[in-house]
Amino acid sequence: MSTRNGDIKKRRRRATSKVRRKLNYDILPELVGYQLRRAQLAMFQDFMSVAGELKITPGQFGVMTLIAANPGLNQSELGEAMGVDRSTMVAVIDKLETSGFVLRKTAPNDRRSYALQLSKSGEALMARLRPAVLQHEKNLAAPLNETEQSQLIEYLRRVADNIP
Repeated sequence: MSTRNGDIKKRRRRATSKVRRKLNYDILPELVGYQLRRAQLAMFQDFMSVAGELKITPGQFGVMTLIAANPGLNQSELGEAMGVDRSTMVAVIDKLETSGFVLRKTAPNDRRSYALQLSKSGEALMARLRPAVLQHEKNLAAPLNETEQSQLIEYLRRVADNIP
């Protein structure tokens, strides 16, 4: 049996070494969407390396940041700010509520909606997470100077704002 496992490992090493060839990416390198996706993947991997132990995704961090900065925000306002539909926002809030980081309270001016706020656990998590996220941003933007960082943010904002 150990001989068989050794053979499998050798075949995997050979298969891996064969795959390492220069690929033709055709038009992909010139596509904004392709480069945005590559940047997003790199961003997500780095975010998880600095914040993954806290079991929060970049999207959840964004949601918690908006709730922390806008106590009493309702789910519709939050979804609009995040650029996601209501059902997606409900699922994210459900997860954060189940994790004990977000509280839903009946909105004082509209009993049909919920006012969102961070729980004490959510506040503590954000206090730990903010330095990790700032380190993540530093890692991500390392190849760019301050002017380039500002320009990139402006360019990305313009692209995002142009999509209906």
